[in-house]
Amino acid sequence: MIKKWLAQFWDDVRTSADSGLLGVARFVGLLYGPIDRNLRIDEAWRRALRYRLAEHVGWRHALGGITYLLLIVLVVTGVLLAFYYRPSVEEAYPSVQHIVSEVSFGWLVRDLHVWCANLIVIVALAHMARVFFEASYKPPREMNWIVGLALLGVVLAFGATGYLLPWDQWAYWTVTEVLDAVAMVPLLGGLIAGAIRGDPIASGATLSRFFALHVIVLPWITLALLSYHFTLIRRRGLAPPMSADAGGRKWRLSGMWTEEDQEKGRPFFPNHFLRSLTVAVLTLAIAITLAILFPRPVGDPANPYVLPDELVSTWVPVDVSLALIRLTGLWGFAAFSILGLSLVLLPIFDRRPERGLRQRPVAVALGLIFYVGFVAAWIAGQQIRSVPPTARPQPEVIGEGAEPGSELPLPEPGPTPLVPNSEEPGREP
Repeated sequence: MIKKWLAQFWDDVRTSADSGLLGVARFVGLLYGPIDRNLRIDEAWRRALRYRLAEHVGWRHALGGITYLLLIVLVVTGVLLAFYYRPSVEEAYPSVQHIVSEVSFGWLVRDLHVWCANLIVIVALAHMARVFFEASYKPPREMNWIVGLALLGVVLAFGATGYLLPWDQWAYWTVTEVLDAVAMVPLLGGLIAGAIRGDPIASGATLSRFFALHVIVLPWITLALLSYHFTLIRRRGLAPPMSADAGGRKWRLSGMWTEEDQEKGRPFFPNHFLRSLTVAVLTLAIAITLAILFPRPVGDPANPYVLPDELVSTWVPVDVSLALIRLTGLWGFAAFSILGLSLVLLPIFDRRPERGLRQRPVAVALGLIFYVGFVAAWIAGQQIRSVPPTARPQPEVIGEGAEPGSELPLPEPGPTPLVPNSEEPGREP
């Protein structure tokens, strides 16, 4: 009797449930293809699993999924850290020490958050490189490219705003130096730096702004951009392979992978599903292994009146930024930033049908300059540990004869950093 009742109940659920609920699974990448709302939810599920992807879809297309997975890990670990983090000058540093020393597995959550913040930048740039060199940004996928670059900018903004939150000497003086460089940019530089800082020097106002952007503003922007990006990918489909026409030199006229091509492809389940699952497991294994074997070092508590003996970078873009500022000066930093922003305009100026590398010499040259320059600056930035003497706030800024802590309340001396400094520290946002 009970078995019959449960079977009837389950059949009623499958019949009455709206198959549009599967749109959530589709959004997170578990399903592909259309979902017929007229079908029962179980039939719609089976139909979605039978959807076929083009035969050229392979491992290289997993880079976007890895980026998305790392973003999910960052959100989850960030929420867990926010339960214990206190965004004030007096309590920020002690709260981080509390997380890594007293909270169960707090050290693992924090280090996983830190490592994923570095890995997501590398993987996102690799994903961008695949799209760029395969010319997948050309019509009709221009907006995919622009929204994707906007998402990369948001990822960088996440790391930049999160970098100051530990409120140690390394984070404080790195942010101070970068904001000083931004303030020197003509026209809007001083206005932007002042708005971000909130005070003449980095202070509690700066920390509050960074925290609000990190946990409130940027997540909403990310959700909107991700929704639009995934919608465009579903509607436009993945770009055809470069060998689709004329030896890879031209698009199909429509720039789309046709239904006939999809029928010749491989089923989403289990082929692409297992590929995505394999990549996800490997990514998580690598991130957790790095977090366990290479914990992030922590500097002394931030002190606006004392320069640290060394400036240890703990995030990939910080290495790049410091190298550009120190080695090429303000104009080199500005020029490289403009080069990166100019990639947004590629779909506007590069609209010819040719996709081969030899048929796009200018675009390819710009891309190579950007990526080679990024890697070179990253390597050079890892060697920079000195603090420029000009970083110290001038007396007229903090007040002549000011006692330490009179203008900016300093935190009580926290416990000795739990992770000792190493000769080759990792990266932390």
